[in-house]
Amino acid sequence: MKAAVLRQVGAPLVIEDVAIADPAPHEVRIRTVATGVCHSDLHFLEGSYPTALPTILGHESAGVVEAVGSEVRTVKVGDHVVTCLSAFCGHCEHCVTGHLSRCHAPDVQRGAEDPPRLGTGDMPMAQFLNLSGFAETMLVHEHACVAIRPDMPLDRAALIGCAVLTGYGAIVHTAQVRPGETVAVIGCGGVGFAAINAAAIAGAARIIAVDRVAAKEALARTFGATDFVDASSDDAAKQVVAMTRGGVHHAFEAIGLASTAELAFAMLRRGGAATVIGMIPIGQKVSIAGYQLLAEKTLRGSLMGSNRFPVDVPRIVDLYLAGKLKLDELISRRIGLGDVNEAFTEMKSGTIARSVITFA
Repeated sequence: MKAAVLRQVGAPLVIEDVAIADPAPHEVRIRTVATGVCHSDLHFLEGSYPTALPTILGHESAGVVEAVGSEVRTVKVGDHVVTCLSAFCGHCEHCVTGHLSRCHAPDVQRGAEDPPRLGTGDMPMAQFLNLSGFAETMLVHEHACVAIRPDMPLDRAALIGCAVLTGYGAIVHTAQVRPGETVAVIGCGGVGFAAINAAAIAGAARIIAVDRVAAKEALARTFGATDFVDASSDDAAKQVVAMTRGGVHHAFEAIGLASTAELAFAMLRRGGAATVIGMIPIGQKVSIAGYQLLAEKTLRGSLMGSNRFPVDVPRIVDLYLAGKLKLDELISRRIGLGDVNEAFTEMKSGTIARSVITFA
């Protein structure tokens, strides 16, 4: 199969032919139809987060099941599926208490003595985040994918596996936004737009989009934002506090920087909560004034939207097909696998929402 391989941190991905194994008892082989190019991939490409090399990046995918292992019970050949990096074991403390996204059990991966899923015994290749979606075919544990309705367009379904699930889940699960509450979302990218959209569905009374690119205001309002604040302004937090007469109930950081996490906390009213969705690079520290905690303000993280993806993904699909959730507007352009490096360059400009790789 053709795949975009990362062999050296900071170097462009290289399109190569990579061997892929047959499914083990609990594994599923998927023909990849579409994969989103996510900012999280860029973190690993540039070395902000470590990963084993060589590897195939990509983790926001949808496709069609080609083959299943002998013990697979959740999907069958021909099913349309969305993948999710938060593969779960189903029996650890996190799983049995309903926190599937926190699971880190090793039994969703092959053992050290087993043949690799990707590459050969002589030239094994690490699997990225349980998936490796920048490839024509994926081989994953059955608990890393979920079947969806066949009438759902797969290029849009791919976005649900990361950006939409993360933004939606942060609103619905992590923060549990209630009707009438006020929300600020810092960062109008794929995750940020999904959070704005989810806040509107949740019934938030005021949704303030915050971004440095003024041209994103119109799209933010399309997703449900009621207001827009220029994040490059020195008084962005003060503007939000003034607009909401004391600050927002919920602020969401969807970029992945310590400075924007601090900005989210500064926008809160008494009793408010700031939720960090973005991946803050290793080594960056978030600093807040200790006395602010006396106002019962909260700063917390959200891991993949605190998702329960086998339940969440089909529900999100239904929301899209009912016209309540916007996915078409998230796709800035569709590209081929060979254009993936250009997509990362565009991503760093901050002017696009999402590029989606489509496979023939």
